Amino acid sequence: MKNDPLSHGLWETTAPPAPATRPLEGAVRSDVAIVGGGYTGLSAALHLAEAGVSVAVLEAEDVGFGGSGRNVGLVNAGMWVMPDDLPAILGAEHGERLLTLLGDAPRVVFDLAERHEIDCEAVRNGTLHCAVGQSGVRQLEQRARQWAARGAPVRLLDAGEAATRIGSDAYAAALLDERAGTIQPLAYARGLASAAIRAGAAVHTGSRVTRAEADGTGWRLHTERGTLSADTVIVATNAYTRTPWAPVREELVHLPYFNFATPPLAPDLRARILPGLEGAWDTKQILTSFRWDRAGRLVFGSVGALSGTGLAIHRAWAERAMARVFPQLSGTGFEAGWYGQIGMTNDHLPRFHRLARNVVGFSGYNGRGIGPGTVFGKTLAAFVTGTLAEADLPLPVTETVPQSFRSAREGLYRFGAEAAHLSRILV
Repeated sequence: MKNDPLSHGLWETTAPPAPATRPLEGAVRSDVAIVGGGYTGLSAALHLAEAGVSVAVLEAEDVGFGGSGRNVGLVNAGMWVMPDDLPAILGAEHGERLLTLLGDAPRVVFDLAERHEIDCEAVRNGTLHCAVGQSGVRQLEQRARQWAARGAPVRLLDAGEAATRIGSDAYAAALLDERAGTIQPLAYARGLASAAIRAGAAVHTGSRVTRAEADGTGWRLHTERGTLSADTVIVATNAYTRTPWAPVREELVHLPYFNFATPPLAPDLRARILPGLEGAWDTKQILTSFRWDRAGRLVFGSVGALSGTGLAIHRAWAERAMARVFPQLSGTGFEAGWYGQIGMTNDHLPRFHRLARNVVGFSGYNGRGIGPGTVFGKTLAAFVTGTLAEADLPLPVTETVPQSFRSAREGLYRFGAEAAHLSRILV
């Protein structure tokens, strides 16, 4: 997008075309205005339109331009934090409610893809969380116990079974989550947009909101070429938030994440590496993820930005790291690379905000955007139509709180990842 192969990489070259859209022009009115054309905004638009609500989406760039079109494509259940941490932080009622919602999120994603015939390479074969050393094993044992106590279909695999599932003996164990799977993330976002449009929603791309002003009991949103008046506004921009809702961005620390993709590999290699087509990632703090796409490319990623010195450092690290995990891929190389930004909150949990009268939104997905974005969008649709009360939301209403030393921490994430990966290249 925007003639930048490092923004969406493989996903842009292999996704079906986006639906035809155009910028907002003139004065338009709808019941609900949604700012942001990613998973949350498009899911909300689809569910609102299906409920007969007049809804319009304003996207500054293109459908899926932000994290929705750049991520790894792992459709996971829950958040990064341990399941028991959610009730400990949010309280028992909201914590367990959020766990139930997010535990079921992959099913919602795959059901939507099937119902709306979204060609997004959906594979519902589970994911593998791979243990690095005994500390990783202990972490996965704890996670497995906590999910199993809630009836989730998760299973801890020992080193032998993990090696068979992964196609590598680099890991000491793995946690199989049968709820989860993989998708082509940009294709899924474009498919949601198409489904929303067919249901009656309007989607305007190239329509950055520059100003929002109260308009009686509602709002008037200004773009370069038009205005949209609405009774309710949903802010669904998350890590890519700009004005006029800058406080959302200020409570998020950007964590860059990149992916590289090999050329399509031979069938014998594909039969020995992740033969069950699960998506995978490991327990390191600067983690590694890997998965197949439909054409047999291995997508291999980690923390870091493919800009400046980072492009060469992370590419060299990825080549060596992939060969360490899968020696048979030594010298394979990559045909595409891309990266984006993850919005991290201070406790790694999402937020629900009332940003102003009749202005609401979820944010802070902490690297778990596909499932949460989809179900939070559906939740917002139910909330603004009055079918879901505030008391029944999965998160309490909170104020936006800026994170301290945000810019410095973002620099630490970016350059710390470069230093860590450079050190692995040199040893």
